[in-house]
Amino acid sequence: MKKKQYLCALIWIIMSVHTQSSRMTTARLRQMKKEGEKISMLTSYDFTLASLVDEAGVDVLLVGDSASNVVCGNQYTLPITVDEMIFLTRGVVRAAKHALVVADMPFGSYQISEEDGVRNAIKMIKESGCDAVKIEGCEDVLPTIRHIIQAGIPVCGHLGLTPQSVNQFGGYGLRAKEKAEAEKLLHDAKLLDEAGCFCLVLEKIPADLAAKVTAAVSCPVIGIGAGNGTDGQVLVLHDMLGLNHGFKPKFLRHFAHLADEVKAAVGEYINAVKDSSFPNSEESY
Repeated sequence: MKKKQYLCALIWIIMSVHTQSSRMTTARLRQMKKEGEKISMLTSYDFTLASLVDEAGVDVLLVGDSASNVVCGNQYTLPITVDEMIFLTRGVVRAAKHALVVADMPFGSYQISEEDGVRNAIKMIKESGCDAVKIEGCEDVLPTIRHIIQAGIPVCGHLGLTPQSVNQFGGYGLRAKEKAEAEKLLHDAKLLDEAGCFCLVLEKIPADLAAKVTAAVSCPVIGIGAGNGTDGQVLVLHDMLGLNHGFKPKFLRHFAHLADEVKAAVGEYINAVKDSSFPNSEESY
């Protein structure tokens, strides 16, 4: 009996160690940068798709506030709330067996005060189970970022085109084209790196600037519309899969065209229901 208990305990320990070692960590991402291994990141907002993406081996699952657009149908990312982000992130966390899960802190959750930002970051970590949070901007929110990191929560920074500032920017155009803004972005990236951010996202900036930033900071840099000189890439899953019609910025590559396949499948289902061929006798009890 003791021998059987010993073997069961040993198997449990081995499985536990394997599970922990197979999970992506912020330390592993930094090591990947040092070794020159590119980092793959994709957005995800639900258990089913996150399970498939995780099983495929993606390194990071980002529960982006782009869920405001993709899931909720809003024009901008601004309306989504902390509680809505937590709800979506929980499903992704349950699906992730390998990937690191990062959740966006939505607009209004960290801009009001440092105390408010830290409280909301802790709430998101505790109630969703995600591994880290992502925050847009730099100097205006840098003290908040520092305090969140000091609280033990990994933070991913986000510079360049920051969608939460769309009304200030006046649209989704290319950022840091001019020398002054490019120099500020490089300066901000260094500040975020020094503050302890485990990762940076650079969105829609010139490729040569993104490469320069990547070389200047110690943390991994993930690009979206920032060329191939970064440490990795991120895309919105629904865009990459071709589920969204009418959205095709220069940086987006469709790796599938699922919108057509989904509509065709639904069309077949409708026809089968209409002509009573579904369900057939084998599909009935």
